[in-house]
Amino acid sequence: MQRTLGAKNKLVFINGSVPKADFDDLNRDAWERCNNLIHSWLVNYVSPQISQTLVFHENAIDVWDELKKRFAKVDRIRIASLCSSINNLKQGSKSVLDYFTELKTLWEELNSHRPMPLYTCTHPCRCEAMRAARSHRLEDQVIQFLTGLNDTFNVVKSQVLLVDLLSSINKVYSLVVQEESNTFSTSITPIAEDSTILVNATEGKKTFWAW
Repeated sequence: MQRTLGAKNKLVFINGSVPKADFDDLNRDAWERCNNLIHSWLVNYVSPQISQTLVFHENAIDVWDELKKRFAKVDRIRIASLCSSINNLKQGSKSVLDYFTELKTLWEELNSHRPMPLYTCTHPCRCEAMRAARSHRLEDQVIQFLTGLNDTFNVVKSQVLLVDLLSSINKVYSLVVQEESNTFSTSITPIAEDSTILVNATEGKKTFWAW
């Protein structure tokens, strides 16, 4: 909803940047039109049961604040479920692409519940605490991704984890995909060779019986 309002240049009506215009203000009519438009979007966006409790608010910002107070709470049960799913997720019979996509989806949802704190100090901070915290989170994602891979990728796991400075998760994913491609190519080579041998043997039998 924030993306939609931002794309339509209406986000300022729910974040308090544009206060309600006075009755004698020349922009009062324009403000009323925008307010009613955003109000209708918010009410129609939620389920009918929730919208019934919002229709009596006159201002869109009041509707937004009501929804925020009601639903913008930390869901620790969901956070616990996400952490458990991330730690227990294994590649198994899935391809690296499917496994990585499922894992990344869980990461994104967890980050929405527990985003990294933003820098809000008045004076610039000279310590590396925030940078270290972000680096540790990225390292955790790399380790979680590698831990869930099948044993066929043990060589790549060791190569990545033995490096002093871990690569980004996207680079690690690219290395694993390359290893998966090489393993697949190697596994189908003997089949191709066996097929050639069978064809040659069949042709030899045909020649023998023709003779």
